[in-house]
Amino acid sequence: MDALFNLFAQLHAWLFENAVQPLLFEAGLIGYAEDAFAAVEYVLYGIFEIFLLLILLRPLEALWPVEEWRDRRATRVDVLYTVLHRVGFLPLLFFTLLWPLMHAVDSALRMHDIVPPNLEDLIPGLSASPLLAFLVYLVILDFSEYWRHRLQHRFHWWWALHSLHHSQRQLSFWADDRNHLLDDLIADLWFAAVALIIGVPPGQFVFIAMLTRFIESLSHANVRLGFGAIGKYLLVSPYYHRTHHGIGVGHEGRYGGCNFATLFPLWDLLFSSATFLRQMPATGVRDQLQGREYGRGLIQQQVLGLQRFFAAFTSAGPPR
Repeated sequence: MDALFNLFAQLHAWLFENAVQPLLFEAGLIGYAEDAFAAVEYVLYGIFEIFLLLILLRPLEALWPVEEWRDRRATRVDVLYTVLHRVGFLPLLFFTLLWPLMHAVDSALRMHDIVPPNLEDLIPGLSASPLLAFLVYLVILDFSEYWRHRLQHRFHWWWALHSLHHSQRQLSFWADDRNHLLDDLIADLWFAAVALIIGVPPGQFVFIAMLTRFIESLSHANVRLGFGAIGKYLLVSPYYHRTHHGIGVGHEGRYGGCNFATLFPLWDLLFSSATFLRQMPATGVRDQLQGREYGRGLIQQQVLGLQRFFAAFTSAGPPR
């Protein structure tokens, strides 16, 4: 592992010194070198994530698909979303927008002698076990993600954005990153804020984000895969999450849907939003069957999402 981390660090430094730093110098932006160095690291992690998705999840979809598609054009836009989110423009945009804000909040608190709490200081013995600390942070962040996801389905204006994610009728591991940009910005701010509040170290934050995204990609995969009679209660599987995307199942009813958990179904079990179906339903949003258009390309999808978002403030009724 040490050799792998050293190799990554060398690649990171080489790319920054030979590709990014000269561009910053030419553009007169060398003052942002530290932020750019961190952004390059983020992009490299994204490339590694996509590599893992291709070698681990694409073969599973080919071997045990839920649906067989002759025409995969509907998934192409999701590939674009994944590239933009993990190695392209969007990580840099969100990093540029969120990092200064979170840094300013942290600095303002410390200026008033308010040090953000760190669980490793509050829980005896936690600092002695990095693995245990990692798991505690992971559980807390996953709990917060459960409630963020549930609120996305509960508030009309938020569902207007989030419904883009649910509009994919050909669900695959690429669909995890199919989101409206405004929805992504809110979600990333939420995740970063919770991490800052509980004092997640930067190194652990990166690995928590990577692990979470990989499990999310797996749970969206077009694959007949469950985790058994006991495992289905421990980790979100493609079976479990496909129910959440099912037309008439995953985003309707008394609670605005079911199976909101990102990693651990425990939260759905505790808050009465778990549904275990044996069949794997067709995915999408009910109003698509009535002719509602969510867009084919990225730009059209973003524009229509904004139209739904603004319309949500002038219309009554539940988020559908």
